[in-house]
Amino acid sequence: MHAEIVILGGGVVGASVAHHLALRGADVLVLDRAEALGGGSTARATGGFRAQFDNETEVRLSLLSRAKLLAFEEETGVDSGYRQHGYLFLACSPSELEELRAAQEVQHACGLTEARMVSADEARELNPAIGDGTVLGGAFCPTDGFLRPMNILRGYAASAQRRGARFEFGVEFRGFVTDGDRVVAARTSRGDVQADVFVNALGAWSGAPVVPQRRNVAATFATDVLGEEMPMTIWSHDWYHLRVRDGRVLLLWPDEPLFPHWLWRVLRMTHERIPCLRDVQIEECWSGLYEMTPDGRALVGRSPRYENVFLATGCSGHGIMHAPAIGQLVAEVVVDGRAGMDISALSPDRFQLSS
Repeated sequence: MHAEIVILGGGVVGASVAHHLALRGADVLVLDRAEALGGGSTARATGGFRAQFDNETEVRLSLLSRAKLLAFEEETGVDSGYRQHGYLFLACSPSELEELRAAQEVQHACGLTEARMVSADEARELNPAIGDGTVLGGAFCPTDGFLRPMNILRGYAASAQRRGARFEFGVEFRGFVTDGDRVVAARTSRGDVQADVFVNALGAWSGAPVVPQRRNVAATFATDVLGEEMPMTIWSHDWYHLRVRDGRVLLLWPDEPLFPHWLWRVLRMTHERIPCLRDVQIEECWSGLYEMTPDGRALVGRSPRYENVFLATGCSGHGIMHAPAIGQLVAEVVVDGRAGMDISALSPDRFQLSS
């Protein structure tokens, strides 16, 4: 196998990079170890989208992604599932309120002017199911919301293929063949694959400094206790949060306890904070992997180790929502030599990399 550009990893980020490079006329080959599209972490994602971050780079990534999500169906022919039902962050102490307010100042400076602080009463108007009496207020952005991870993956993959990109599945990446500071081939389970440029979009399998981190989801049986239009509701001190998807309530808490201890803790928090769910039973649980970097921000740009390797990985739980933006930015860096927005905070050379 050979191509001008080889993308390692066919999840949503790799597919986005393939789409955006194919739009630029590049000869693209995507290699993925799964047996079919969606065999990795993308299919396990819960599909949240937000621009409420505490730093300029990630706010701007979200704003770029949002613009692309609004144009996604026109660009790819697929509905991204983006629905603006909002994100509601809740604070239970004055210090948490101040953190949300400081983050919102950053958001406003970036143009996310619709984000606003809310009182405890306003928070309960936005989500009447809140039963936690310690809530003092919070932050809400109505243009945050939800999307369909597999729709985005399929849309980008199909669009890339229509423009000549090739996807090969069941191919395991086993390292690079190098010549000085250049990579001449990717060593794979099907032999060496040569290319002029390589893009590491391997997600949780990218190698240091990216570390895989398990995240669990508990899904209730279908219920009409809460509606699909309920905003993603997040307790900011411990990041317990919940949303409704396809009639089921998804309960999430980003902590490491294994089952069944994790589930027992999540149910206890749910019954205390959302009392209307006390009689709603859990149908299933599953886990996925976050691709974490030490500072919780993505790696986007040229590898400091190899001049013809670029990174699009380490999204630290934000891969689905930022995939549209990262795909465009990586394509710009590869083809034009620079991105259309300042991504210096995401530069891979801020860490010691293995690839």
